Amino acid sequence: MVYIWAMKLAPLRSAYIISVICASALVTFSQKGIDTQTEKIKSEGNPQLGRPTEVNQGISWGKGKTKVRAPLANPYPLAGRRDALISTIIDVLRDQKIVVDEASSRLKDGMIITQPFVFAKGAVVAPGELGRYAVIPYEDRAWSRGQYTLTIEVQTIDGVHNNVSVNAKVEGRAGNGIGFEWRTVQSSGLAEDEFLSKLVEAVTGNSPDGPTPTDH
Repeated sequence: MVYIWAMKLAPLRSAYIISVICASALVTFSQKGIDTQTEKIKSEGNPQLGRPTEVNQGISWGKGKTKVRAPLANPYPLAGRRDALISTIIDVLRDQKIVVDEASSRLKDGMIITQPFVFAKGAVVAPGELGRYAVIPYEDRAWSRGQYTLTIEVQTIDGVHNNVSVNAKVEGRAGNGIGFEWRTVQSSGLAEDEFLSKLVEAVTGNSPDGPTPTDH
């Protein structure tokens, strides 16, 4: 009887063992599938992985920017007769709405002095513009206006060569809540350079401020 009962249990035990083995294999296969999917997600979500040399390919460090020219020489050498050059200087000043002070100028000696030219008005604009045209040693002033006066001298080297020097007297009108006063500040060189640029263009036909090549 015991032998017959054992023989009946044998198929059941074999089926149980087979089911356990199949279940274990299924779990193992599923886990491998999850790992594979996880790695795929990580790879697709981080395209830079595995390609470290491409990280900086899209970064441009300053290429394509317009180069800023250096200030022009002052005095600046210009060719031509002195009287013709002085006439051109007056024309350039007129184009820039700058008035020549005829009482102070000595045209026969090659000396041209302008009346004060206001380049900034208002408490909002004046501080920033003064910061461009002048070196401001103190920042606690309530600037409301800026102006400069140009002194231009043509020094003849020979019959056709000249040196043109430009000096700007820059002033700012400052207020302290009680009154206002004009204060002379050191020129940054911008006013002189701007005028020389216009003069060079008028004499030579080429502007120093023309388009410059960019990096590619």
